[in-house]
Amino acid sequence: MPVSEKPLPVVGGSEKRAYVRGMFAAIATRYDFLNHLLSLNSDKRWRRQAVDALGWERMPEGCYLDLCAGTLDLAAELGNRKGFGGTVIGADFVKPMLEFGRGKSAKVEAVTADALDLPFAGERFDGATVGFGVRNLMDLEKGLAEAARVLKTGARLVVLEFTTPHWQPLRALYLFYFRRILPLVGRLVSKHQDAYRYLPESVLAFPEPDRLAGLLVDAGFAEVRYRRLFGGIVAIHVGTRSETA
Repeated sequence: MPVSEKPLPVVGGSEKRAYVRGMFAAIATRYDFLNHLLSLNSDKRWRRQAVDALGWERMPEGCYLDLCAGTLDLAAELGNRKGFGGTVIGADFVKPMLEFGRGKSAKVEAVTADALDLPFAGERFDGATVGFGVRNLMDLEKGLAEAARVLKTGARLVVLEFTTPHWQPLRALYLFYFRRILPLVGRLVSKHQDAYRYLPESVLAFPEPDRLAGLLVDAGFAEVRYRRLFGGIVAIHVGTRSETA
């Protein structure tokens, strides 16, 4: 079996954790460029819509958390909003990603931290986001529960994540692009052998939006809802941290 076709740890466990950390550290310098290129710049619009769903206007001076923050694009989208006077903590366990994203917003603070074991007190944050990150957790349920722990009662969690469209022929075209074109372009630009093969494989292995909504409820979120964007390529889930979380 060629090296480029070795099985990738897309489901969970310590092997996935180690792979994700090493892979993102290796592609940090090309990550933003490839995000914009491979999504045809749609990723910027998706992040704007995710921040719109957060409802930060209710607490514009508050402290917010961006989990699996990567190069801090989503954190900066909130930090740079007109009228936002609070702080955004961008947390990620891949330090090179955070370092590459520094300077995107004066209201963003980067913290190297694992989403499964956050170094924050309970009920600290007024809201939280996670963009294209929960799919990479080695324990999804634990990560969602940890997000609930650090949020104040009534605070929102917004999850922006890839999914797969159901409508044909879009689904067929999308899967062809996702499985064939994206890995090839990603490998050529990032110089990483399989980082952009991991992306489609991890998306296809990730729970569908209905299932993710159920996991959010199990983790202690109420009023959970979601909507698909761009024909079902991505979905935004929103949940409110309940009193019993």
